[in-house]
Formats: sequence, C-alpha cells, structure tokens
Amino acid sequence: MAKQKKRRSAVKSSQTQHSKPSDEAHRPAKSVKVKKPQPTIPFHAEDRILLIGEGDFSFAKAIVEHHGCCDVIATCFDSKEVLLEKYQPQAEEHIQYLEDEGQTVLYGVDATKLSANKALNKGELYDRVLFNFPHVGGKTKDVNRQVRFNQELLVKFFAAAMTLLATSGTIVVTLFEGEPYTLWNIRDLARHSGLKVHRSFKFMAEAYPGYSHSRTLGNIEGGGGWKGEDRDARTYVFQKKGVQPSSGGRGAKKRKRDGDSSDEGG
Repeated sequence: MAKQKKRRSAVKSSQTQHSKPSDEAHRPAKSVKVKKPQPTIPFHAEDRILLIGEGDFSFAKAIVEHHGCCDVIATCFDSKEVLLEKYQPQAEEHIQYLEDEGQTVLYGVDATKLSANKALNKGELYDRVLFNFPHVGGKTKDVNRQVRFNQELLVKFFAAAMTLLATSGTIVVTLFEGEPYTLWNIRDLARHSGLKVHRSFKFMAEAYPGYSHSRTLGNIEGGGGWKGEDRDARTYVFQKKGVQPSSGGRGAKKRKRDGDSSDEGG
C-alpha cells in the first residue's frame, strides 16, 4: 500500500513537471542581425592617386575628407569655366576644399591623352588611377555605335594610364551594372590592352560620404529624381600583366619615373 501511494505521488509529480509551462517557450525569439557587407576601398590613404573624369569633384573631396588621402590629383575633361557652369554651386565648394587641403585640381584633361599632359608627368608614378563611370556622352542614339564609342574611350584610356602607372599600381574603373554597360566587355578590353583583372566588387556609394554621381550634361534643374549613386554599379581593378598584386601604400618600393622599366607581361 505504501509503495502504491509512493508510485501515485511520483506519477503526479511527473505530470505536474510536464504541465508546467516552459520558460523557453515564453522567451521572445532572438532577432537575427544581418551583417551589412563592408565596402571594398581600392586604395590606401598614403597612395599617390590620379582621378580621371571627375564631375563636381565630390568623389575627390570624399576620399580626402573621409579616407585621409593626402596625395591626390583630381582631373576633369571640362574647362574650369564650363565645369563651374555645369555643376554650380557644389563644384566650386568641393574644389576650394581640395585646394585648401593641398591637393591638385586640373581642368581640360583628356583621359585618352594622359601621357601628353605635362602636369601629370611630374614626380613619381601613380599607385592608383581611378576613372569612375566613364562615358563619352550622348553622341548618338544608336546603341551599337554608342557602345563602340565607349569601348574606344576605354581602350585609349587604358593605354594612356599604363604609361603613368607604378610597377605594381592598379587602374580602377567603375561602371553601372546591366546594359548597355555590360556590352562594353570591359574585362576583354583590358586584357587586349595588356592588363589583367585583379578583382571586381560592388561599388558602394555610401562609403564616400557626400559623393553624388554627376551627369555628363551637368546638374538637373530642380534636382530631378535621377540619382546615379543609387544604381547598382561594379568596380574593376586592373594590373599590368606579369606583375604581382601589391598590398599598396608607400611601404612598397617606389621608382622615380626616369628609372622605371615596368612593361611586364604585355
């Protein structure tokens, strides 16, 4: 009889334990934080950097102000008068900032004739030559012809930029994703120009605070709804063939222009 009572008591205790609400069931589910991908920055603060085809110079300002770049030559295709007319008021403010920081701003620089520009051929060669969103402008409405015009621009730019590039330096080009930009076949153009694709990655405009994409035609009256910095874009990093990837920076051994013989793997 005592054993039966003891058994009933154990069963009752077991039922009570199982019917007791679990603390785990009432705990709120843990929110899973999705890690935002970190932007890839294709240069170092101490690099000697040449920027080609700047619009309102907002990118140049961003890499100096927020990335600590201290040896920058920023160039644009337009004359100073045309540039200020197209991108007022922001261009003047950005240029003033760059000059106050001791950086160089050059006007009327043709991306296809860099080696002929005396102002670019002074001192050391460049660790990075960057060309963001190259485009010839609206020369024609024919897509095939427009593609060819932009391919010609890139091929001539690659040839010109390689003459200014340090042995282990890189050429960095950013394009929008999708057509017609994918039709340019930038990887093949680079390979035929004596370059190899080192890497490519998603361009993240937010990594450059204050940067805004500038249209070739200039500011849109009233601001407009088109924002290039919101579009998907990809950055391509190229190196001369036969050259090992560099960790970048002034820690790497540099040669002066006169002593450079860096035409490897063409």
